[in-house]
Amino acid sequence: MGDKIWLPFPVVLLASLLLPGAAGFTPSLDSDFTFTLPAGQKECFYQPMPLKASLEIEYQVLDGAGLDIDFHLASPKGRTLVFEQRKSDGVHTIETEGGDYMFCFDNTFSTISEKVIFFELILDNMGEQEQEQEDWKKYITGTDMLDMKLEDILDPTIKIVFAEDVQLRMHLGVHQQYQVQTKQKWSYPNSA
Repeated sequence: MGDKIWLPFPVVLLASLLLPGAAGFTPSLDSDFTFTLPAGQKECFYQPMPLKASLEIEYQVLDGAGLDIDFHLASPKGRTLVFEQRKSDGVHTIETEGGDYMFCFDNTFSTISEKVIFFELILDNMGEQEQEQEDWKKYITGTDMLDMKLEDILDPTIKIVFAEDVQLRMHLGVHQQYQVQTKQKWSYPNSA
């Protein structure tokens, strides 16, 4: 009960593979996890973050009576950033300070029902990738600079498309996870 779990942040998608030609794009680091939280228990996770990065936590209760859970997110200094009671899902994005962020899922209000919880972490602006991108830009001169300007204009559009793609993939993953856990089959209507 309440054991500390440190999560690594593996690279799930590289923008260079997903969007060829998007050299100015910084990929997100993405992790997801599904676990069972017994009745009357609380489970906390810790995520180290650098200064001025972006941390997004999305969670959903997949199974269990009421499909609800208490959620708590705390800063490295112990300040409560988010506290939600009896929610079935949530999405929270914060700009970080340096240190370990704690987020907890609390099922202590339930005396009988365990809960199956899916959560995903999306980490942006982790620092190292941005510095590597800036290093190669100092060697570009002349007409290459015009191409770079075009990249700068397209960059916000690429981020929006990529964010929508990640969100769609996350929701699809949640539904697929639920399908596997409940052993249901998708049925499609016959088209004539």
